[in-house]
Amino acid sequence: MPILTSLHRWAESFPDQVAVAVDGETVSYARLRERILDRPVTNGLTVINRANSIDAVVEFLAGVSGSGCVAVLDPHWPAEQRAEVERRLRGIAAGSDTTGAPAPGEPGSGGCTVERLTDGPAESTFLYGFTSGTTALPKAFRRTRRSWQRSLEQSPGVLRATRHDRTLAPGPLTASLNLYALVESLHTGGSFHFLERFDVAAVFGCLERERITRLVAVPTVLRMLADRAVAAGREDREVVCIVSGGAKLDAATTGLLQRWAPHATIVSYYGAAELGFVAASTVAPGDTPPNADGIVGLPFPGVGIRIADHAGRPLPAGVTGTIQVVSDYVCDGYLWGDDGAALTRAGAWSTVGDQGFLDESGVLHVRGRRADMIVSAGTNVYPQEVEAALHGVPGVQAAVVTGRPDAVFGTRVVAAVVAGPELDAARLRTACVGVLVGAHRPRDFFRLTELPVTTAGKVSRSLLAQWIEEEDPRVVRLR
Repeated sequence: MPILTSLHRWAESFPDQVAVAVDGETVSYARLRERILDRPVTNGLTVINRANSIDAVVEFLAGVSGSGCVAVLDPHWPAEQRAEVERRLRGIAAGSDTTGAPAPGEPGSGGCTVERLTDGPAESTFLYGFTSGTTALPKAFRRTRRSWQRSLEQSPGVLRATRHDRTLAPGPLTASLNLYALVESLHTGGSFHFLERFDVAAVFGCLERERITRLVAVPTVLRMLADRAVAAGREDREVVCIVSGGAKLDAATTGLLQRWAPHATIVSYYGAAELGFVAASTVAPGDTPPNADGIVGLPFPGVGIRIADHAGRPLPAGVTGTIQVVSDYVCDGYLWGDDGAALTRAGAWSTVGDQGFLDESGVLHVRGRRADMIVSAGTNVYPQEVEAALHGVPGVQAAVVTGRPDAVFGTRVVAAVVAGPELDAARLRTACVGVLVGAHRPRDFFRLTELPVTTAGKVSRSLLAQWIEEEDPRVVRLR
């Protein structure tokens, strides 16, 4: 990973420029380098279990120096889950994982001191990442330095990251989206801003105080910010780029972002923690966002995409199947938790099971993940398509769709919305008649007092189903 070489360069060329800032606390490139050099750098495994902070950034950069490897744990995980993850990591550290160097017996300790702030061998593992986990043990996967080296050769151009940008990523560094945004900013010589914990008022305060030029977040967060800003009559003319990742950015949210930040180019990319970047689309200021359901854009530079049937045979344009990719950005596989239903490979091609199609122009359309698909009365319903339709209903600020057991239909489609009191079930049903075919129309509607999201800020449909089942007060049935 060339981040450490880049950090040396910027510390020499622009020593006083802000490298990282969190909640008003800043550190320059020169001081960041000094703080990393003050830490013992080893070739072992460093386990980071911290809330967002500059200390966490320093620990991460020191940990990946040389042939070191880092595992970034979510501090919000239950104690029992965290302990089990750490136990397994200790076993890996004591074993023969391909970190490219002898491993210590304990995470973050032992190992051989190496030349500080050097980038290790391209094929060595530098990061253990995790899928989102709440109660179940999250899957763990490994990444080589080469995978992010290749990504960093392309992503600044596609995602509009420059040395002059002040980037804000308000989510947790435990999420791949935000950790990569940090690395990309330091690689390009920009200033990276983040928050100790997410808070809408704190985001707006940072945007104004630091004159942020580039915002990176998941669609759920972007929708929340844009909706609040537009309702309050806010307009941000400093932000010139908004990057959305982690889920599909719908046309309605894109329109709200354009009203809030009229000078911003909006870049939306599709990918997965295991696959890296897959496809991206760009909406320039003043352009009309594409209204086609599920469109995510052209393949990311360096990525090949094909659509395959259940037997792995390529499908023609316009036919829905499993999205398979080939690129240098794909991770090296799982450390544990590989149940055969997540990342799978067919020769050089990899997939996480997402369904979609390529149109005649080579643009990728994503319908959803097979595991999320709802089969209702024999019809395949992708929640993302229903959510996109509901986002276009006036008054709906956010929508989440899931399935519930039903004696007649097998599974019934239900929807929960964040909306004002003027929207009741009858009005939502009437709105759905004009935009959704019969089997895709939700049969029950609920109002949310807050979105069911993971600690990484991603909407969780399974958590919504759990709330409904348990009659959680955060979800109320609409009549």
